[in-house]
Amino acid sequence: MIRSRLWLVPVICFACGVAVASLANRFSSVPTAFAAQEQAPKAVVVRPVPPDDGKLRIICFGAHPDDCELQAGGVAAMWAAKGHHVKFVSVTNGDIGHWREAGGPLALRRTAEVQEAAKILGITTQVLDIHDGELLPTLENRRTITRIIRDWKADIVMSHRPNDYHPDHRYTGILVQDSAYMVTVPFFCPDTPILKNNPAFFFYPDSFQKPNPFQPDIAVDIDGVLEQKLKALDTLESQFYEGGANGSAELVPSDPAKQQERRREVRARHAARSENIAKRFRVTLADWYGKEKADTIRHAEAFEICEYGRRPEKEELRKLFPFIEK
Repeated sequence: MIRSRLWLVPVICFACGVAVASLANRFSSVPTAFAAQEQAPKAVVVRPVPPDDGKLRIICFGAHPDDCELQAGGVAAMWAAKGHHVKFVSVTNGDIGHWREAGGPLALRRTAEVQEAAKILGITTQVLDIHDGELLPTLENRRTITRIIRDWKADIVMSHRPNDYHPDHRYTGILVQDSAYMVTVPFFCPDTPILKNNPAFFFYPDSFQKPNPFQPDIAVDIDGVLEQKLKALDTLESQFYEGGANGSAELVPSDPAKQQERRREVRARHAARSENIAKRFRVTLADWYGKEKADTIRHAEAFEICEYGRRPEKEELRKLFPFIEK
């Protein structure tokens, strides 16, 4: 009887194979963001590491392709204008940061946007191949950040604080903070030459109060480069003109006149952000520029020293921020 039923075996195998192939074809045709993510680009570096020419080397980390431009676009333009070397690094590729599109195409779009912004600011930019919303403070990511800081031979490193609203912001802050000191340890990432001196690490401002509020150590007048910063931010259309992850089709009018109105509205919001920094930290501006000058400053950027890096005194801070004149 067993022998008489052996003919069923190939029939059953064939049927199972057909069923599996049918299911595979069905699910492979579903257009998901996860499928698109497989197309995400590798890290993109716009310019090579600059030569040892005695100029400052500044590296700014942001969680997404727009964070550095928002937080440090003004000082970046000012450093670059004096011949110093500035690099922006987006720790994730921003591939879910839009209401209409996602995955590889969005990551490529946002990389192209920050490349255009970098040209306007006169700096270098890099986007890491880590999915937006999925950044974790792993050992491998700590190694990546440490190597990038070392490769740039940074004097100044900037990032978010570890207590920020977005998990990618928080973990960017932790990763950069965890790289402080480790950039000087010979047998951590021994494949990359160590830094002989720990850089000065700085945090970007935010409005969160717990567990501790942002306390600026330096505030910088960016009135002279505000237009340049705004032009750089203009290139990040997916995030600001179209509204990013929380935007909608309603933000993108079809009428040309309304499109121009929308662009002016976005620009005004960016200018107001820098104006609010100047108002919040007027006392710090006065400490650096004197009260009379500080009272005339309309737009500013501010930074807090991270205690885990080098702790420069005021005299050294003036050398690190050489465009401040009192």
